Amino acid sequence: MTDPISDYLTRLRNAIKANHRIVEIPASNLKKEITRVLFEKGYILNYKFEDVANHQGSIKIALKYHPITKSSAIKKLERVSRPGLRRYAGIENMPRVINGLGIAVLTTSKGVMTDKEARKLNVGGEVLCYIY
Repeated sequence: MTDPISDYLTRLRNAIKANHRIVEIPASNLKKEITRVLFEKGYILNYKFEDVANHQGSIKIALKYHPITKSSAIKKLERVSRPGLRRYAGIENMPRVINGLGIAVLTTSKGVMTDKEARKLNVGGEVLCYIY
């Protein structure tokens, strides 16, 4: 697999389209941090890291849906930086997703965070994906 982050986003996207409650994804440290950001921002209901001895483990994510309309909290997941074309953003050209209604997930020297947190800390980094 050449792009594990795209695989992560595609598994989430497919589970949302199929109205699944839980999706299981192979784990890595970067995927765990992206999952933590999604949980902190309220896009997912809960998550659980399952570590297996001598294996990479997995992440179980409980997806969040509106109780009446059954629509997902995540409307769109868009991969920005790819292995063939990396996209970096400094503090002066930090992306704003839907004029601040969505989030951009960045990996910076201070860890994985959203665009709003990166602006507060005055750091730039690689833009992984847009979520709204």
